[in-house]
Amino acid sequence: MLFHTWAFVLFFLIVYPIYLALKGTRFRLHWLLAVSYFFYACFNPLYLILIAYSTILDYTVVSVMEKRGRSKLWLSVSIVNNLGLLGFFKYAGFITDNLNALLSSFNVPYSVPAPGLLFPVGLSFYIFQSMSYTIDYYRGNMERERSLIRYAVFVSLFPRLLAGPIERAKNLLPQLHKKPTVSMQDVSAGISIFIVGLFKKVALADYLALYVDNIYSTPDRFQSPALILATFMFCWQIYFDFSGYTDMARGIARMMGFRLMLNFNNPYLATSLGDFWSRWHISLSSWFKDYVYIPLGGNRRGKFNTYRNMFLTMVISGLWHGAAWTFIIWGAVHALGRFCTRELERTSLYKEKVPRILKQLFVFIFVTFAWIFFRAESIGDAWIIITGIFTSGFADPRCPLLALALIFAVWLYQFAYESKLRWLLELRAVRIGVIILMILYLALFASSSQQPFIYLQF
Repeated sequence: MLFHTWAFVLFFLIVYPIYLALKGTRFRLHWLLAVSYFFYACFNPLYLILIAYSTILDYTVVSVMEKRGRSKLWLSVSIVNNLGLLGFFKYAGFITDNLNALLSSFNVPYSVPAPGLLFPVGLSFYIFQSMSYTIDYYRGNMERERSLIRYAVFVSLFPRLLAGPIERAKNLLPQLHKKPTVSMQDVSAGISIFIVGLFKKVALADYLALYVDNIYSTPDRFQSPALILATFMFCWQIYFDFSGYTDMARGIARMMGFRLMLNFNNPYLATSLGDFWSRWHISLSSWFKDYVYIPLGGNRRGKFNTYRNMFLTMVISGLWHGAAWTFIIWGAVHALGRFCTRELERTSLYKEKVPRILKQLFVFIFVTFAWIFFRAESIGDAWIIITGIFTSGFADPRCPLLALALIFAVWLYQFAYESKLRWLLELRAVRIGVIILMILYLALFASSSQQPFIYLQF
C-alpha cells in the first residue's frame, strides 16, 4: 500500500476523518497505533512481530535503565538486539555468499546454505529511530517515555514508517504528548507538499526509470553518450524518488498536525561534499554523525583519526544502504572524495575566490560519478559503465528530450529558489500556479504504472 496508489488513498480517506474526530481524546494514540500497524501488515502481517519486538525491547531497556542507572550493559542489550535483527534479515545472504566464495577459493568442498530470508520493508529506518531513543536516554539527552502506546506510535507512525525520515525522539515524542491542532493551513500545506512529492515520484522518477533501467540492465550494449545520460538521469531519478517519498510523508503528517523534519534541501546545489551530506538524506546523515562518527572520536584526535573515522562512517553508511560490495565502494568513494577536498574547502581561496557555480558543478559531477556504483547491478557492471564512458564510441543515445527538459526545469527552479528570486517563488499565486501545473501534468501525461520506491529495499 504505497502512497501513490489508490489503495492508500482509500486507506487515508477512512483513517483521516476518524483521526480528526479522536484527535482531542485519549484514544487518538490507540487509533494511530492501530492504523499504523494495519498499514505495515498490508505488506506482510509477520512484519508486525519484528516492529513490536524492537519497540518493546527498547521501551523495556530504558525503563530498566531508569531504575538501575544508565549503564552500558543495558545500552548494549538494545544495540546488540537491534543490530542483530537488522544483520540477520538484511545481511545474512550477503555474508553467506561471501563465505561460500571464500571457501571455494580454498577448494573447500562445502557451502553454507543460503538463508532465503525476505527483507522486511522499513526495518532499517524504524530500528535506527528506536535505537536512537535508547542512546539519547543513556546520554541524558531526554527523559523516559512512560507510555508504551505513545512510544509504539513514535516508532511506527505510518507516514514515515517505510522510508523515514528517521525522527529523533526529542522532536516527535513531544508532538505525540500534546493534542494536535489541525488548521486549514496545515491541511492545505500538507496537500501541497504531498502533490509535490507525488509529482516527483510519478511524473519524474518513474519516467526517468524507463531510460535508466534499460541502459543499466545491459550496459555492455551501449556507448558513451547513453551511459553518461543514464547516469545523469539516475542521479535525478533517485533524488526525485526518495525526496518524493519524504515529501508525501511530510504532507500526510502535516495534515494530521505533525511536523516531520526536512530530509532533502536541494542537494545538487551543494558547494562542497560536506555541504552535500548536510542536504542529502539529512535524517540519516545526522544519525551517522551523532551515533557513529562522533562516538568514534569525530575530529577531536588529530587528522589521521579524523579521516579514519570519516572513512569508517561513510563505509558503514554505504553498507546500511545495501548488502553488496557496490554500496560499500560507493561509501568509500565518497570518503575518498572528502579526504581529497576537506582541507581545500576550508581555505579562503576556495571559499572566496572559486565561483559558486564551479563548486556546485564539481560536487554534482563527483556525486553523479559515485552513483554509478550505487545503481550498478555488480562491480563488473560498474566497471563496464565507467570504461564505456571514457573509451567507447559515439552513438545516438535515443534520449527523450522531455526527460531532460523536466530535469533542467527543476534545476533552474532550485537555482532560483536559492537566489535573490526566492521571494518571487514564495508568492502565493506562484505556488498555487506551480501546484496546478503539476496536477494537470499528472492528469494528462503521467504513467499509470506504480513503481515501488527505491529506498524501500534499504
